[in-house]
Amino acid sequence: MRRLAARLWHLLAGPVQWRVLWLAHAKFTVGVTGVVRDDDGNVLLLRHRLWRKDRPWGLPTGCARKGESLAETVVREVREETGLDVRVGELVRLESGYRLRVEAAYEARLRGGTLRIDPFEILEAGWFPPDDLPEGLSESHRRLIERGAG
Repeated sequence: MRRLAARLWHLLAGPVQWRVLWLAHAKFTVGVTGVVRDDDGNVLLLRHRLWRKDRPWGLPTGCARKGESLAETVVREVREETGLDVRVGELVRLESGYRLRVEAAYEARLRGGTLRIDPFEILEAGWFPPDDLPEGLSESHRRLIERGAG
């Protein structure tokens, strides 16, 4: 039976193999976070309009679009939410195990731009020293910030 299954698999063309794999496996949304720091080591935090009222503060975050690399997602999300340009650095977290979501986080450095928030998603933005973070900050984001501080 295994030999027959392997023979059938090898007879399928590449695009058909990919379609079978796509149909047989779970589909995930990929959430991507940027831990954006300036030259002084301060971290960019946003007060998100659509997040829980008791934890509105967090890092720039969004979902990857089809065909977009995770690094490109960080650059796009930061630009959309704040108007700032960043250079993406190392991957600092990659987690699965959520129901239909995978999460990635990258360190990033400010390159330029003028801070102007997207008022639909963001209520406020600011630069914070890692040892003086605002109340209502997501715990997972606090851990990401502390991981790279110092």
